[in-house]
Formats: sequence, C-alpha cells, structure tokens
Amino acid sequence: MGNTQVQPIEEDFCNLNSYEALPVFQLYVMPSFFLVVMILGLPLNLLSLWVFFHRLRRWTRSTVFLFNLTLADTSWLLALPFLINYHLDHLYWRVGLTLCMGVRMFYHNYFYLSIFFVTCISVDRYLAIVHPLRSVVLLSRRLTCLLCVAAWMSTMLLSIPVASMGLIQTCPGSNRTICTLYILLSYTGESLPYSVLCSIIGFLLPLLSICYCGLHSVRELHHRACRPDPQHKQRRLRRVLSAALVLFAIFYLPYHVCRNAAIVMRTIYPNNPALWRNADIAFIMEMCLCSLITCINPLFSCFIGGHFRREFHATFAVVFPRCSSAQAVSMISKRARMKMKPQQRISTVTPACTAPAPDI
Repeated sequence: MGNTQVQPIEEDFCNLNSYEALPVFQLYVMPSFFLVVMILGLPLNLLSLWVFFHRLRRWTRSTVFLFNLTLADTSWLLALPFLINYHLDHLYWRVGLTLCMGVRMFYHNYFYLSIFFVTCISVDRYLAIVHPLRSVVLLSRRLTCLLCVAAWMSTMLLSIPVASMGLIQTCPGSNRTICTLYILLSYTGESLPYSVLCSIIGFLLPLLSICYCGLHSVRELHHRACRPDPQHKQRRLRRVLSAALVLFAIFYLPYHVCRNAAIVMRTIYPNNPALWRNADIAFIMEMCLCSLITCINPLFSCFIGGHFRREFHATFAVVFPRCSSAQAVSMISKRARMKMKPQQRISTVTPACTAPAPDI
C-alpha cells in the first residue's frame, strides 16, 4: 500500500458523475459486453472441455494445444464475474487488494496464453506441412506437453509485474475504493517499459512466427496443388493458417496499439488528463472486443480439428437438439448431392506430387 503515497488518485475512476464518454463506457458498456461474453463463451468452452475429456480418445499435438487454449478461456471466463460486479457497482471494489491484484494479473495473463497457444498451433501446422517426416521428432508428444507447461509458466512470470503495479485507492470525499489498472495510472515510469516489453515478447515475436509459418506453409501447399484432394484437406489447412492471422489482425494488434498509446499519452502530457480521454476510450473498447476471443476460440478449435469438430457437433446436437435440427437437414441434403456426383474423375495425366496434406 506504500505505492498509494506516490501514485495520485485516479480521477477517471473516482469522478463518475459527469456525462463524458469514459464513465459511460466503464459503467455500462464494459459490464454489458463482459456479461454477454460470459453467457455465450462459458457454455461453448465447457462443452469443448466435455468433448476433450469424454469424446476424444486419440489426442494429437493440435488437440493438446487446443485443450490448453480452451482451459485458459474457461479459467478467464470463471474469473470474469469479479470485473462485471465491479463495473456494475460503480467501480466499487469490495474484496480487498489481493483479489484486485489477482484479477488484474489473470486478465493480463490470459491474453498472452491465448497468443502463445495460437502460435503453437501455427508452428505445429507448419511442421506437419513443410517437414512431415521430421515433425514427430521435432515436436514429439512429450515436448508438446512440456511446451504447454512452459507457456503457462512464462505467461505467469510475464504477468507478475501487473500484480506489483496494481493497487486499491480510496476516492476523496467518499468511502468508495477502486481497483486500479496499471495502464490507466498517471505515473508511467514502470508501466510504459513493461507494456512495451510485453508487446515485443508476447505479441510481436509470436506474430512474426505465425507469419513465417503461414507463408511457408501456404507456399508448400501451393506446390502440392497438382495432387487430387477430394476431402479438401489442403483448402482447410489454408483456412486454418489464414484464421490464425485474422485473429491476430482483428484482436491483438489493435489491443496492443491502443494500450501503448494510452500510456504514451500520459507520458507526453502528464499534466493534461483531458488529452488522455480518447486513447483511454479506445483502449477500453479494445478490452471489450478482445474478450470476444473466448467465444471464437471454440469455433477455431472446430475449424482446426476434424475429429474434434465431429464430436463437438454430435455433443451440441444432444445438448441443443432444436438448434441442431436445421443444421442436420442441411448436412443430409449436402451428402445426398455429393453421392449423385461421380466419385472419381478420369484423368489422362497423373502428376507426381509431394507428401499428402496432413490430417486435420
């Protein structure tokens, strides 16, 4: 609590009587967004965990990475009610400093867990496509498990400074205590270098890895275009690689840009809080948008794993029979149309290609 003597009281958290945009976002937009995300994301991720534990007998490397990604999503969603209650209660933190630091740390930790596991999936697909014979040696099942443990531990260590910079303050003129966010603190001597370091280690390096793996994998698949692909595995692989890049482009890139911009504005204009508002609002909006990734990741898992997709659809049909009836009718009609087509086309030339596309 010694930091409260150095760190001034945050007016953005204490002054909530104005009609400015920032209090509106903190009191109404954020809790509403988080509540919708929890209602949608928690059933999808719990259903995914059920499929992992009870329906999948054969676990591949991608399955292990997807399971850890789903476990991170579920853990974050279970911790989300603390933030929802905090914002609905007019930024009144009632459960102490320890939980304040823990919730802020876990929120920060989750983003990089998601980034690291999506990166691991991209690397796994790259090895399966470009180095299919050596992939078992380069990324064995034991090494896959060790890599997942290393991801959890490294992100936890990377998020420890969030707990040290987190603090609770008492607003002047009231007994309301607030749980501050290190990004929106006035003093940026620690937050700015830490945010830049996390952006480089936790985002920029994984982004470069995904771009490298994606470009080389797509090039390798392009060389195999001459091989017949009746099950469209190569097309699905290209979609998987494209989906990983899209996730980064839509969610993580704007989040890190807005986060660093909010801190930089405080560094450049330390005595003019009015100039911080636009950057703060943009960052809060990105916090809301990035929470949607917990609802998208289960769909991403279905997109990657063919066996997981079939088991997830079957389990979803049992749990939500009415929602799946229309989908079942469309699937039956699609299969009927496929049976009417000739099973194999005659070709006068059968070009020689490299190894077949890996199973997804």
